[in-house]
Amino acid sequence: MSTQQIAELLTPEALRAVAPMLAISAGVLLSLLADIVPGARAARPVLFLGSLAAAFVLQISILADPPGLVLGGTYAATALTGAWGLIFVAAALVAYAFGRRYYDAERPFLSEHDVLMLCAVVGMMLMAGARDLLSFFIGLELLSVPLYALAGFRRADYRSVRAGMKYFLLGAFSAGLFLYGAGLAYAATGSIDLADLAQADGALFTVGVALMVASLFFKISVFPFHFWVPDVYQESPTPVTTFMATGTKAAGFAFLLNATFLLPRSALASVAAIAILTMAIGNLGALVQSDLKRLLGFSAVAHAGTVLLVVAGTLADATLAASAARAAVYYMAAYVFTAGGAFGLIALLESDGEHFTRVDALRGLWRRRPGVAAAMTLFMLSLAGIPATGGFLGKWLVFAVLVDAGLVPVAVIGVLLSVVAVGYYLRVVVAMTMQPEPEDQAAPTTRSLYASLATGLCAFMVVLLGLLPGWLLGRLP
Repeated sequence: MSTQQIAELLTPEALRAVAPMLAISAGVLLSLLADIVPGARAARPVLFLGSLAAAFVLQISILADPPGLVLGGTYAATALTGAWGLIFVAAALVAYAFGRRYYDAERPFLSEHDVLMLCAVVGMMLMAGARDLLSFFIGLELLSVPLYALAGFRRADYRSVRAGMKYFLLGAFSAGLFLYGAGLAYAATGSIDLADLAQADGALFTVGVALMVASLFFKISVFPFHFWVPDVYQESPTPVTTFMATGTKAAGFAFLLNATFLLPRSALASVAAIAILTMAIGNLGALVQSDLKRLLGFSAVAHAGTVLLVVAGTLADATLAASAARAAVYYMAAYVFTAGGAFGLIALLESDGEHFTRVDALRGLWRRRPGVAAAMTLFMLSLAGIPATGGFLGKWLVFAVLVDAGLVPVAVIGVLLSVVAVGYYLRVVVAMTMQPEPEDQAAPTTRSLYASLATGLCAFMVVLLGLLPGWLLGRLP
């Protein structure tokens, strides 16, 4: 590409569209420099938080005044991508705050941890705005490769290393599926642009789309590509699990909603069935878990199935695409703060012993750590979809899309499966508030300013999204 062609692509609007990614990339470079400059390591938290703050402000600018399609039609900075970008930044911020007191033996390598997390955020943003298959794949790998390393970041713990290896092997297989599917789609159409692919058909193209969708289903962890979730979530460092469960899922849905029009309407029944099966497997699997991280892992599978229902609604009625996108953004915004807060509190408690990841270890927590118990109760109620929480309104919006699309039976089944989930969330609440504390177990004592601030932010956002939804919905197209 010539200098003139590059100059034509890098218009002021294009630079404004990619400015959040540039801000975080600058944070990556400065963090690497701070690690090798004598005496500069103390500035790493400032660089990490500063780059996320800059990206947050720039995403708000995009949300208010979207630049649109830029970089030769390969990237779109719309109000929705601005909203998704804010969700990605929030996910990284929450995971980082809860991870400040988590690592011990890995402390000399925390600069690598920060850099990997920032790179993953750039990948998420690129995935959300990608308008061709190549741009999306670059974003996918920029997200995935850092997560493989982060899952195995506790190199002295064989379980963390095993989680990283599992995630890497399955992720590599998923990436191969996407590349093979993209190759078939290109062979059938001669283009990798989503707008061109929308006009395509034929058996070769259909197989290519099916393979790409399968790869996306792995990333968002829906049936039958969900089996890795409980193991990887349980064995990864808990702050990484926090980031993986929230930001990664949001990035996958951001692109899937952009590419839903590639699916034929005949796929409606299959997508609805997969969503319902995912909810069923996730909720029934969570009912029998004794480890809280595995419980929330199966819960994450169930929530992925719930969000996938909006894709079925879009296939049933294409005019509902905007409503489905709003519902997905709202649902994932609530989920980031709800699940992020729950996983984060587990990370805080885990500092006093890994046994605190068990549900029975939380007995009597209300009397020993009332603030932690109150926040965890709020997060459990929001995940269950209890009214006055962000989780309730997120589910309401999803099921409203199904009703508007005429998929009332699917909505009814989804609601019933959501009711099943209340059982295992309330089991955690009952253990904390109604059961006596174990006499042979010391009370958790670890406190962290970062974790306290993150908990307060998550709790505030869960309540705000539950009581005042208009401040977010009113800003979405």
